[in-house]
Amino acid sequence: MTDHDARLERLLARHRDAIVVEPFPGRPALLRRDQILVADHDLPAVEDAVRRWYDARHDGPGVSRVMLRAAAKVDVCELSAQLAGGAPHRRLAVAPNHLVHGQPMWWSGPAGAPSPAPAFAPPAADGAARRPVTVAVLDTGLSPHPWYSSAAWYAEQRDEVTEVLDADLDYALDAQAGHGTFIAGVVLRRAPSVRIRAKRVIGGDGVGDELGVLHALAWLIAWGRADVVNLSFGCHTYDDRPSPLVARAVAALARRSVVVACAGNHASDRPFWPAALKHVIAVAALDGEERAAFSDYGWWVDACAPGVDVHSCFVRFDGPRPRVHGIDPDDFEGYAIWSGTSFAAPAVAGAIAGLAAAEDLPAAVAADRILDPVGRRTHPDLGVEVN
Repeated sequence: MTDHDARLERLLARHRDAIVVEPFPGRPALLRRDQILVADHDLPAVEDAVRRWYDARHDGPGVSRVMLRAAAKVDVCELSAQLAGGAPHRRLAVAPNHLVHGQPMWWSGPAGAPSPAPAFAPPAADGAARRPVTVAVLDTGLSPHPWYSSAAWYAEQRDEVTEVLDADLDYALDAQAGHGTFIAGVVLRRAPSVRIRAKRVIGGDGVGDELGVLHALAWLIAWGRADVVNLSFGCHTYDDRPSPLVARAVAALARRSVVVACAGNHASDRPFWPAALKHVIAVAALDGEERAAFSDYGWWVDACAPGVDVHSCFVRFDGPRPRVHGIDPDDFEGYAIWSGTSFAAPAVAGAIAGLAAAEDLPAAVAADRILDPVGRRTHPDLGVEVN
């Protein structure tokens, strides 16, 4: 069994309702079995169309999850395609409930696992910030850390966003526990004065789904106070087109906020969503002056930033692995080194937030400045370099 197969087997064992679909050879996707997501305004038409297989419905803000009877063995990809209509325009906003995952992750994560790192000084706010700026981090949550534990913005949310480090109780740190905390540290290194607003959308294993993302986006739109939003997760879809529900929600969010997302770690040009949406800044990873070997790339990528051996804050956790040559490989004391486009994205988000704060700019204007190719190095299929 390859490492890829072993990761996939673990994921499917942990998420019993998850399945792999591959309508086009070599282009797999992960989704929840027997579930489709439907926009509220299209719900009557969809319910009428699926009444033969209908089992239950769960409503949320702007979207409903329609459950189909397992015994009917409905192909939700084929059903979604039929209901939505052919290209280029969809008739109904309906899609399977794809799994989303942090990058790196165990679906294809060549970027690997975090390694313990020595402590280093927190980023020092220089007092130059001319306005408060908030960066929303939708991820695994946020664990206490000396860099921000005394900050008022953290005190307001700590109980609701604390990361779950060992959900399966195997005494080992879950595969992506600490992902959100690490990302927050990358943002703060670029913009020490900003406020972080965290929201859990993926678990410590790095897996969530589009329904959870839609609920989080609806909450963020209603809150309306995020200048920049970082999304270090995503998915491939069964037809390589974006979910119309996610596309609509991101477009609504982008009216007020700059949205930044990781390009993915598949070493591929296959569009990774939501990064590939036109309202999103898609960020690839650099290794020195070249594309990191694991990083996705393509026409849909807007920017690139360092994504190999990134040093940031992390959780505290001592796992069961024995010492090797006197080094404990899973004894984390609040700091780590990690690689992935997950950590290139918050570097760009932080650069935009830092400029907006320092020069009292709207986030969209700061983003235009940061991504202006004039005077900046650009890379084919990687976009503008942000250091």
